[in-house]
Amino acid sequence: MGNVLSFVADAVPPKATFSANQIPNLTGKVVIVTGANTGIGKETAKVLLAHGAKVYIAARNQAASQEAIRQLKQETGNEAVFLKLDLGDLKAIKASAEEFLSKETQLHVLLNNAGIMGPPIELVTTDGYDLQFGTNVLGHYYFTKLLLPILTSTAKATPDRKVRIVNVASCAHLFGGLDFNTFKDGPARKKCSKATLYNQSKFGNVVLALGLAKRYGDQGIISTALNPGIINSDLLRHTGTQFPSIVKKILFKAVLYDVSQGALTQLYAATSPEAGSLNGKYLVPWARVKQPRQETQDPQLGKALWDWLEEQVKDV
Repeated sequence: MGNVLSFVADAVPPKATFSANQIPNLTGKVVIVTGANTGIGKETAKVLLAHGAKVYIAARNQAASQEAIRQLKQETGNEAVFLKLDLGDLKAIKASAEEFLSKETQLHVLLNNAGIMGPPIELVTTDGYDLQFGTNVLGHYYFTKLLLPILTSTAKATPDRKVRIVNVASCAHLFGGLDFNTFKDGPARKKCSKATLYNQSKFGNVVLALGLAKRYGDQGIISTALNPGIINSDLLRHTGTQFPSIVKKILFKAVLYDVSQGALTQLYAATSPEAGSLNGKYLVPWARVKQPRQETQDPQLGKALWDWLEEQVKDV
């Protein structure tokens, strides 16, 4: 019952006290936003560009990303950089990280924003993992792991000796857990609903964010997880398929917040001076610290997930 009440509270948050106008000048800062060719990620990239950051849009679809870059330049006057990233393919993730490292010597913010929700159950990653867990958790873990050296070296060179890793989770984590037998394709996974697998992946995001905070906080990493809110974005493209499109559009408009609202909490985590002291914390709409589901804080579970993730990528 407590998780349901927490979900309802986060779904109807109080008025925001943080706005994009409070973001400091980001000139000289290098930022990667995964999945920034659409939705909340695109809105986040727009605000970061408008404040002077150099923004890499890390996404799979090059055509959509280039169109997003064109639109963002029109809106902000600044041009983002495309970085090809397929979070459902471990070898492609490695190539993406190598491409970025060949271009930059600093990385101030890694915003793990991309995600997939409710795809057809038969879809899996290139490497045979559940598509939601493989993309949302394993993919972001591996990308982050490969960028940790540049993140920690950047932290040493910054005045406050800190850099940020922002991990976009969801209120769905409140209804999740971790069943290691379902991370890869197999009979156990096929018995799960799409919602169960999504909730699990978002639970995993919170656990992973805390693991990063514990392991790398002393090297200048500020790792947070967050719920961006219930937002009308492209993440919902696989949901509501039982409704006629006009009904779906009306329903979504009535109950969902705009992407400009959805970007607020991650922009706060990524840029605000106050968020520099929030290592290991979980944020909810709009830019507020709150306790996540208690089970995500279990150190034994955190270690088990970390060890599993390490095992998956050791031979890539």
